[in-house]
Amino acid sequence: MMQLKTLSPEAPPSRPPPGLTFFPTLCPPHKTLSFHRFLVLILTFFAYAAFHASRKPPSIVKSVLDPEIQTFNGTVNSTVAGSESGPFQFNQGLIGNATGWSPFNGSRGAHRLGELDLSFLLAYAIGMYFAGHIADSFDLRAFLTIGMLGSGLLVIAFGLGYFLDVHSFTFFVIVQVLCGFFQSIGWPCVVAVVGNWFGKAKRGLIMGVWASHTSVGNIIGSVVASSVLGFGWGWSFVLPGISIILVAVLIYLFLVENPENIGFELMEKEIEMDVEGVALVTSEKDDLEEPELVASENEESSVAIGFLEAWKLPGVAPFAFCLFFSKLVAYTFLYWLPFYLRHTAVAGVHLSHKTAGILSTIFDIGGVVGGVLAGFISDMIEARAVSSLFFLLLSMPTLIIYRIYGSLSMLMNITLMFICGLLVNGPYSLITTAVAADLGTQNLIKGNSRALATVTAIIDGTGSVGAAIGPLLAGYISTRGWNSVFFMLILSISLAGLLLINVVKNEIRSKQNEGKWLWFCRISN
Repeated sequence: MMQLKTLSPEAPPSRPPPGLTFFPTLCPPHKTLSFHRFLVLILTFFAYAAFHASRKPPSIVKSVLDPEIQTFNGTVNSTVAGSESGPFQFNQGLIGNATGWSPFNGSRGAHRLGELDLSFLLAYAIGMYFAGHIADSFDLRAFLTIGMLGSGLLVIAFGLGYFLDVHSFTFFVIVQVLCGFFQSIGWPCVVAVVGNWFGKAKRGLIMGVWASHTSVGNIIGSVVASSVLGFGWGWSFVLPGISIILVAVLIYLFLVENPENIGFELMEKEIEMDVEGVALVTSEKDDLEEPELVASENEESSVAIGFLEAWKLPGVAPFAFCLFFSKLVAYTFLYWLPFYLRHTAVAGVHLSHKTAGILSTIFDIGGVVGGVLAGFISDMIEARAVSSLFFLLLSMPTLIIYRIYGSLSMLMNITLMFICGLLVNGPYSLITTAVAADLGTQNLIKGNSRALATVTAIIDGTGSVGAAIGPLLAGYISTRGWNSVFFMLILSISLAGLLLINVVKNEIRSKQNEGKWLWFCRISN
């Protein structure tokens, strides 16, 4: 059951957030531990959804900055669909000047758009290697608030380029680089906070729902950015920027980073390491009772591990590159799907900028369903790597089918896009969890939270490098045809799947030793 403990004078808790001071009825004993866990999930969900919503505008405005639609014979196709008045000429399109926006228009427009994505995502990847360690020694609530405020202001600054008539490529690159560094603060902070409140017990379904914040943020960002395109592409950045700042205020006022901050402790006995390095235990009490949090007594838990030393740990390199290829695919869709829909005729008609942006949310809706489904399957068969590989294998033929048949009709496009989102984004959180959980059981680093934090930073940072390279390659390859882009995506998924093979073998071997999955073992043999 839930117990309130008085913390020792030697380790006084941090002050509760200002919002709980203003509203004391939100503090215990008025509110239970379960209430605060739910509040943490909701706040971190919307925080990271806001981060992703602010990343969507560049993908939505791509077809406005570089509007030319090339047909197979190299001429510009002027038919556009999706306006309230029906099809109309492209040079009378939705967004003012059809010549695009210098320096992103012209023959090198797609290349520069890809380079712009690279500048943001590469800064994001580099920031990921350091943000986790800074968060370990900094107030998580304050650090997360700083990341959100900085991101919001820089997203707004990008949009101001429209209102101030800025045409300097250097200006947009600098804004994106700085924004990438601030955005890298988000993930380590929200995961660390959730890790402080939740253990490592089977929560695939619950965490699958929580991890859908990525897709939900993409959907919100796409709808908001697309809806205001008619007023000028700058508004597609200003509104998401303002939104993340408003959510940052809520985070600063109400997010409790640790149960001890408001008087909760969780009593534990068998100490295990959480995916993000939080010391967790399994209580010997009944499962219906509330667990309690205590500090790990392992003296080596604070001993850091070298960066190169962590790379040499068994499994780190292949798992890191598995996430590299998985993120490459996911972020290519994130940054280029609206552009692809705008430049690919559906039933012989090209969609408008607004319609293409809103239609791209179908992919993210599929991602929400896929995350929940993957979590449910993972809990059911107790094998996350096997679940992830299953989704990855199915996604390859689905992408081929989408490329071939997605343009036949709007219904076909929507259906196949939904399935692609389900299969591509579904195993995303499971891959990360399977990797971290597997490394957390190694005797070399078990009980060492600093080592596990370093390994997690390596994996997430390497995955983010793939996220940076994917959109850049898509920008260059798309000028040769979209078949080449889809070939790149399928090749990347294949490599990600191959890098999971050893994890899958270990899971199957473990289940075989436990006497489970006998039917599967017979079939595989």
